Amino acid sequence: MSTPLAADGLLRRRDGHHARVTYVELFFDLVYVFAVTQVSHLLLHHLDALGALQALIVWFAVWLGWQYTCWASNWFDPEKPAIRGMMFVLMLLAMLMAASIPEAFGERAWIFAGAYVCVQVGRTAYIRWLLRGGHPLAPNYTRMLGWLTVSAMFWIGGALAEALPLRMTLWIVAVACEYVSPMFGFALPGLGRSRTQEWTIEGGHLAERCQLFVIVALGETLLASGVSLADAAHWDAALVSSLLATFLGTLGLWWLYFGTSSEDATRRITGTADPGRIGAYFHYVHAILVAGIIVCAVGNDLVLSHPHARPSLAQATLLLVGPAIYLGGSALYKRVVYGRAPGSHLLGVMVLALLAGVTPFVDLLTLGWATTAVVLVIGVQDMRRARQRVRVVAERH
Repeated sequence: MSTPLAADGLLRRRDGHHARVTYVELFFDLVYVFAVTQVSHLLLHHLDALGALQALIVWFAVWLGWQYTCWASNWFDPEKPAIRGMMFVLMLLAMLMAASIPEAFGERAWIFAGAYVCVQVGRTAYIRWLLRGGHPLAPNYTRMLGWLTVSAMFWIGGALAEALPLRMTLWIVAVACEYVSPMFGFALPGLGRSRTQEWTIEGGHLAERCQLFVIVALGETLLASGVSLADAAHWDAALVSSLLATFLGTLGLWWLYFGTSSEDATRRITGTADPGRIGAYFHYVHAILVAGIIVCAVGNDLVLSHPHARPSLAQATLLLVGPAIYLGGSALYKRVVYGRAPGSHLLGVMVLALLAGVTPFVDLLTLGWATTAVVLVIGVQDMRRARQRVRVVAERH
């Protein structure tokens, strides 16, 4: 059997049906429950501008490692031993990277950057080797490997840098290389650029993978609330109220995403003439959505731990910014799915900005209830809009 045919044997079957998410992929995602928890803890223990920037850099590393692997498992069948073995190795490396997050900008910078580079460059080089012999996907993986090698130099350079500002600067450049390069088809001198029309993805599978990662992030939010509740010395009315506020807030985030657009998102990516481009948009937007969930999880922890405390500037900012990031990401998500961003989401961001004026006069519990109310009201608006869309579609048919 020729090499191209051998590579073809590793690809997912494209029979026109929705490719299912495999147990291997679900198992792989379990590592990212831990990774998301680590990012939220990093932010919780460093509630200042520097800590927020560090958490953002780390989050993009976590997301990009998952995202590129998601694309690989969309093209290649995880049930094949060659791909399944790769996924297991990536899981181990991702766990090592996640475990080093608390000291990623300190003494474990080498472990964090080294494990991440092994994930990104190692996976891409391995797949490029599988595609040897002139496979149509080979040029795309060659360009991808080129960009990831460039970014790896900045990751390793940052780990070598002793000065924290230099390390952070180099890692920001590394993140930009990996996040922006797909927008330009991984263009490289002498190698040309890839076209999204060539990315023959399975759209339904990609949409479902993104949805499952949102579940991972929301699950970590509930887990954090449960841990805070279990650690509380006394269960009183304030704690019960805090739990209710944070639970309903998390439920509102779930409803904004799954209650109105998940099935439409699958249809959008499968029904387009350029699913590769829409799939890329999905990943860009979901990085923002999940970042909002992580920040909301940290806010929930603050509310449950100190319900009657007056929020500091950093705490108040975090409680308001988390839902704002999520609503902004949700607006962009619906822009991709439906072609327009709902005004209710933008109005919600404005209301959250106005709430900043009252933060010096309220406690964390009151502020938590206020942000939850904003999310729930917008969720109700989305539910009504979804029902209206269903009626319109029914009338047309």
